[in-house]
Amino acid sequence: MNRARLLVFNAALGPLDYRVPDGMAVEPGSLVIAPLGPRQILGLVWEPERLPASEVPDARLRPLLEVLPVPPLQAPLRRLIEWTADYYCAPVAAVARMALGSSAALRGGGTTTEYRLTGERPARLTPQRAVALEKLHGEQATIRELAAIAGVSEGVLRGMAGAGLLEPVTIDLDRPYPRARPDFAVPELSSAQRAAAETFVAATKAGGFAPVLLDGVTGSGKTECYFEAIAAALAKGTQVLVLLPEIALTQNFLRRFEQRFGAPPVLWHSSLKSAERRRAWRAIVSGDAQVVVGARSALFMPFARLGLIVVDEAHEVSFKQDDGVRYNARDVAVIRARFEAVPVILASATPALESMQLADAGIYTRVELPDRFGGAQLPAIELIDLRAEPPDRGRWLAPRLVAEMRERLAHGEQSLLFLNRRGYAPLTLCRNCGYRFQCPNCTAWLVEHRLSRRLACHHCGHQVAQPEACPECGTPECLVACGPGVERIADEVAELLPEARLAVVTSDTLNTPERIAEFVAAAEEKLIDVIVGTQLVTKGYHFPELTLVGVVDADLGLEGGDLRAGERTYQQIAQVAGRAGRGEKPGEVLIQTRHPEAAVIAALAAGDRDAFYAAETEARREAGAPPFGRWAAIIVSSEDEAEARDAARAIGGSRPSLPDVAIYGPAPAPMALLRGRHRFRLLINARRSAQLQDVIREWLGALRFPPGVRIAIDIDPYSFV
Repeated sequence: MNRARLLVFNAALGPLDYRVPDGMAVEPGSLVIAPLGPRQILGLVWEPERLPASEVPDARLRPLLEVLPVPPLQAPLRRLIEWTADYYCAPVAAVARMALGSSAALRGGGTTTEYRLTGERPARLTPQRAVALEKLHGEQATIRELAAIAGVSEGVLRGMAGAGLLEPVTIDLDRPYPRARPDFAVPELSSAQRAAAETFVAATKAGGFAPVLLDGVTGSGKTECYFEAIAAALAKGTQVLVLLPEIALTQNFLRRFEQRFGAPPVLWHSSLKSAERRRAWRAIVSGDAQVVVGARSALFMPFARLGLIVVDEAHEVSFKQDDGVRYNARDVAVIRARFEAVPVILASATPALESMQLADAGIYTRVELPDRFGGAQLPAIELIDLRAEPPDRGRWLAPRLVAEMRERLAHGEQSLLFLNRRGYAPLTLCRNCGYRFQCPNCTAWLVEHRLSRRLACHHCGHQVAQPEACPECGTPECLVACGPGVERIADEVAELLPEARLAVVTSDTLNTPERIAEFVAAAEEKLIDVIVGTQLVTKGYHFPELTLVGVVDADLGLEGGDLRAGERTYQQIAQVAGRAGRGEKPGEVLIQTRHPEAAVIAALAAGDRDAFYAAETEARREAGAPPFGRWAAIIVSSEDEAEARDAARAIGGSRPSLPDVAIYGPAPAPMALLRGRHRFRLLINARRSAQLQDVIREWLGALRFPPGVRIAIDIDPYSFV
C-alpha cells in the first residue's frame, strides 16, 4: 500500500490522500500523523473505494509522518461509522471522532502525575485555599481537573503544592483492571429468570447477530438475567458493552456487578478524569477491558473482541443525542451488533413502541418476565382527581396523599414523591408590575433554585443571584414564585411532616457519583423517610422499605408539542410506580391528575399496558408516525434573527414535491431563542418507502447559506423544541 486515503478531523476538509513511505506499514483503520501545510494532523486510514476524494497525482502526494502505536479500528466499527453518518446525515469524520475517545491515549502508555491533599491544614489560610481544602477532600486528579472541581485557579493549587498541602502521585497509565470472574457469585434464579437467562446464554455462546427484547416488569430481576449472558461472554473470552442511559444509574449498577463478578467493570462516560479516560480506552482497544459500562458515547469504542451488547432501560429518551451527531444509541447498538455479528439485549419494563413492533414482527426475539422476583407484588395504583380532591390553598399535595405519607411515616416505611421539574418554582414574577424573569439567551423563564438562592436557565445554564427587589419597578419584597418544583414540594412536606427526614433527588443535588452513592446508602439504611425527586429516581433503584409513590403532577408530561408525549408519560410514571413495594411489604401509587380520562392516565390506573400500547400504535399508524412512517427535522439557527428566517424561507421555498414526503414549515421553533441563537424548524413526515436521507441531502446540498447560519438535521427526532 503506497498510497493512503485519510479521514481527517477538520470540518472544512474532505478526505486527503498521502504517500506511504517505504518501510511504513498502514492498513484501513490505522491512526496516523500527516503533514498539512506547516502543521501536523491526526488522520484515520480508510478504504479509498468507500471514501470518494479528488484524485491527486502520486508525484504531488506528501508522505505520512508516523503510524500511531494503537491497533487499527476494525472493519465492523468502520462500517458502523459509515452507516451512522449516512443514516443521521452527519459527516463521517464527526462520527469517527467518537471512536477515538482520548487523543492522549493514542500515544501509548507511560505515567502521569496527579495530586491529592496531604491532610495538612495550617492555622491561616487564604479564602481560596480554604475552599479548595473543603472541595478536594477525597479527590485525586491533575492540577487542571482539581482546579475545575474546586472552582479556583490552577495557580492557587500550584501554590498549595509548594506549601505542602497537595502531594504528587505517580500514576501508571496502563495499569491493569481487576479481573471479573463469571463464577464468582452465581445467583439463585427463579424458573422464569432461568428460562430467560438460558436464552441469552445460548445466544452468547453461539455468537452471531441475535437481537432480543427483554420485556420484564419493574422488580422482575432483568439485570440478574442478562448478567448470566455477561458471564457466558467472560467465559468465552469476549468483551461486553453495557449501555446505561445516565451516569446516575452507574453507582447502583457497579455495586450489583461487583457482587456478582467480584470486580467492578470498566467505566466510560464524559465525567471521567483524563487519566482514567486514557486508561479505559487503551484497555478497550487492547482487549484487556472485559466489561465496559457507559453512557451512549461508549457505543463507538474500538473493542478488540466484542461478544455481547446490552442496552439497559432501552426505552430511555436520553439515549438520543440532541446535538452534534444526533444518533439514537439504542438503535445504533442494534446496528453495531449486526456488523459485529453478536447478540444484543434491549432490557426495559416499558419498551419503546418501535421495539415492541419489531418484536411483534418477529425481527426481535421477545423474552418476558411478567412477575416480580421473590413473590413481590406490583403496587396498587389509584388516581386522585385534583378537580374533586384539590390540595389545600397554597399547597400542591392532595389531602389523601398527605394522609398516606403520614401513615407510612408512622409505620417506619418510606415514601417517594415524583415531579419532573427541578428547582423551587418554574417562574418568578413581580406582583407589583408583572415583570417575569426570562433568560436573555433563550425563550425560557428563569427557574428559582431556593437552596442555592439563584435563578437559572435549564437550557443554557445562565444564572443570576436572586434579587431583593424587582429589577423593572424597583419594588422590594414583591417577587412571587409561581408553580411547584421539587424544592417547593420538599418545603411543603417539611411543613406538613416536620419529623420526616427528607432527601431532594435531582441532577442539581446528586451531581457526582459520590453523592449518588451517599443517597443510595442513606435510603437503604432507612435514614430517609421521604424522597422528593425528578426522573432521576424513576428507574434502577431498589429500596425495600419504599411502599408509597406519589406522582405530584401526572399531566405535566402531556403539555407542549412532543409527538411522543403519551408514550413518554406512560413510561415515566410506570417506572416511578415500579419503585413501590419491591420488598415484602405491598406498595401503593397515588397519581394526582386533572385529566383522569386521558388515555395514558386511564391505562396507568387500570394497569393495562397492552391497551395503552394498542391505542398508541393505532394513533401512530393513522398519523404515519414512527414506526409506521418516518420523521425528520431541519433546524435553522443564527445569532441574527433575520438571517435565520431568510435561510429557513430559502429551504422552505425550495422544498421537493414528492408523493411520499410531506414537509411542514418553516416556523419559529417552540424554543425560538436557544443559547443566543434564533431558531426555525421544518418537520418532514415520510412514508417508510421514501429514501428520506437522500431526499434531504439532495435538497439542502443545492443551497448555500451565510457563515453565521447553522443547519442541523435530526433523523427520528425526540425533541421538538
